[in-house]
Amino acid sequence: MRFKLDENLGRSALEAFRNAGHDVSSVVLQHLAGATDQRVLAVCEVEGRVLVTLDLDFANPLHHDPRGTPGVAVLRLPANAGPSDVGRAIETLLDAVAAHDIGGSLWIVRADRVRVWQPTSTDGA
Repeated sequence: MRFKLDENLGRSALEAFRNAGHDVSSVVLQHLAGATDQRVLAVCEVEGRVLVTLDLDFANPLHHDPRGTPGVAVLRLPANAGPSDVGRAIETLLDAVAAHDIGGSLWIVRADRVRVWQPTSTDGA
């Protein structure tokens, strides 16, 4: 699977995706740091990459509609989170994408679960 990590995720996150056998890039590696959320999501669409981020702005599908994208995964961490909290959320995400299609949906990922938002016909789809 193809992923793009937002600028708020570092090298250890990149390595976790690579070690799991995924094609991963990052906003930083592509010199998109500081780009608007819309620009980052548009690049993900063109490249066919799932966006993985800590940016809670992406958790609102009214502002960043995941329909038509490869998917958006927002990692939700506890207050005062450390690297191990990020690692656990990434493990949960990687386990979930191995079993389910994220395409066109928004996943809110915590260390112990994934909440999925997918559009329905009542969402205006």
